Amino acid sequence: MDERPLAPEGYVPRVVDSQMRRLLRTAPAVVVEGPRACGKTWTGRMFAHSMVRFDELEAARRQLEANPASFLAGDTPRLLDEWHLADGVWNAMRHACDDRAANGQFILTGSVKPTLAVTDHSGAGRVARLRMRPMSLWESGDSTGAVSLASLLDGGACAADPSDAGLAGVAELICRGGFPRFVTLHHSDARQRLRDYLGDVARIDLATGEAAAHDSRKMLALIASLARNEGTSASLRTLAEDTAAFGGPSDSGTIRRYLERLADAFVIEPLPAWSSHLRSSATLRSKPKRYFVDPSLAAAMLRASPQSLLADLEALGFFFESLAVRDLRVYAQQADAELMYYRDSKDLEADAIITRGVGDWSAVEVKLGGVAAVETAIASLRRLRATVDTQRSGEPSRLIVVTATGRAFETNDDIAVVPLTQLRPRPPGGPALGENRLAGVSCRF
Repeated sequence: MDERPLAPEGYVPRVVDSQMRRLLRTAPAVVVEGPRACGKTWTGRMFAHSMVRFDELEAARRQLEANPASFLAGDTPRLLDEWHLADGVWNAMRHACDDRAANGQFILTGSVKPTLAVTDHSGAGRVARLRMRPMSLWESGDSTGAVSLASLLDGGACAADPSDAGLAGVAELICRGGFPRFVTLHHSDARQRLRDYLGDVARIDLATGEAAAHDSRKMLALIASLARNEGTSASLRTLAEDTAAFGGPSDSGTIRRYLERLADAFVIEPLPAWSSHLRSSATLRSKPKRYFVDPSLAAAMLRASPQSLLADLEALGFFFESLAVRDLRVYAQQADAELMYYRDSKDLEADAIITRGVGDWSAVEVKLGGVAAVETAIASLRRLRATVDTQRSGEPSRLIVVTATGRAFETNDDIAVVPLTQLRPRPPGGPALGENRLAGVSCRF
């Protein structure tokens, strides 16, 4: 019998594959969450032996109402795709987990965070959750993978010759994005598809597939404002003032509700602030920063092109930071780490803090590149190291500058400087280094 009977032809390995294997060994059910079109169904099919799609339920709706447990029968792991559309399946699934008393029974995929009405029992002890995001540069074949982030966090060496990527290529990667359906497209075609994607987010309730209850024009105005404020902790008042001329939501309650909906649909992903003990009198910022799950969404909303970004290096820098945060989140998750950011009242900051637990942290500054900019980032990281009370928070595991171009190297005090186009997750396994593994592949995610 085929060990992977549902494996899609042309599947491109994902960083979460190793996490999926581990979770299926240790939990009865795995819920895979993430934005639409990030590849959840294809990854689920790689590990499932049978499946049911709940977005094709019109003919089976009466059966679902009468006996939701009937949809759980099949070879395991059984993939329950878009399970949030099926009333009653969650409770039937958790009861089946109890009755079977075995791991690796179900894989559930969905593009919205279910309401408490759907998950009226937490599933604690039965359900593991796995977060998926669009493809990182390593997954899409746009990183050589010469340097492993996990290895850096463990004190590994950082050295590699410059890759072929230049600023123009990085600008194209930002505009194209990492959604699997679009990574083989020219960036101009991808931008059009991404605008359609955002239009669907504004017009359709992703939990039901029906017309959204909110005002789609106001939602699009808010999405545009978030794109202009990408990677910031802009207040509700700032967002309201920014959208006023474009017919956006004007009151904080509406904006808060729309932001929650975008987060529930995994369109935006807040980056929490890092709490640490300081030697200085500075106070820490606590508001999360908001990023789109992929920088291509912000670029598409603002109709940015590679050419327009190259003509505005400040804007390119903000979008590159968003690209770096996306990839660092993917790689850090595999290393069982969490991504945060640091900023204090004296404006000392780190674009990302990677923490693997109490006393285990690394700081990252993101820069486009250039000698002066890299030296500024290195100096900032040294000040941060001197500011944090290492007696209470621990010494940093690594200080890292992520650039868009150049070579990978390390300073005499072990600060790593590495281009994003040379980063990858942990070393073992995976496709060949530097190979664009999507060339000639028809992706149907």
